[in-house]
Amino acid sequence: MKFESIKDSLSVQMLHIGFYDDEPITFEIMQKFCDENNLRLRTKVHREIYLSDFRKTEPEKLKTVLRYKVERI
Repeated sequence: MKFESIKDSLSVQMLHIGFYDDEPITFEIMQKFCDENNLRLRTKVHREIYLSDFRKTEPEKLKTVLRYKVERI
C-alpha cells in the first residue's frame, strides 16, 4: 500500500442503489444533468466507489457512488 496525494477536479457523481447491471440508467441521468448544466465529460472513464459488500448485501440494496470527471463548456 502507498499513500499519495491526488488532485481531484470538477466532477459529477451520483449514488446508485441496486443491481450493477442497472448502472447505465444512472449514467443517463448523470449525462442529462451535465447537458442541462453546461458540463461535458472529460473522459468516458468513471470511478465506482462500492459502499456495500456484494457478498453480504441483497443485490437490490447495493450502494455504489458513480463519478465522472467533467469540465465546463
